[in-house]
Amino acid sequence: QLQASGGGLVQAGGSLRLSCAASGRTFSTYAMGWFRQAPGKEREFVSAISWGGGTTHYADSVEGRFTISRDNAKNTVYLQMNSLNAEDTAVYYCAAAATIGHTLRSELDYWGQGTQVTVSS
Repeated sequence: QLQASGGGLVQAGGSLRLSCAASGRTFSTYAMGWFRQAPGKEREFVSAISWGGGTTHYADSVEGRFTISRDNAKNTVYLQMNSLNAEDTAVYYCAAAATIGHTLRSELDYWGQGTQVTVSS
């Protein structure tokens, strides 16, 4: 029901925009989040956005470089990633939760398939 796309191989300093498309139901009333998991590491929170888009949160490691947004008419959430570095290499997942608070606590209702982001240094 959630499908992430837009990953790929990019050089350090480059940009990518990830998309998370929802199908099967509307996610316009859900908060949405992005998480990532690098090889050998635990999954970590990246960013979250409230259902209306008015509230956003970012991990300290991506603050100022990543921007989350959503288009409820398209049932899609985006993650614009700029100034990428090697530490951003991971599989990125999108998820839906009842509220942005639930997203921040990883109390998630739906998970999507991930998309690989690889940043070469």
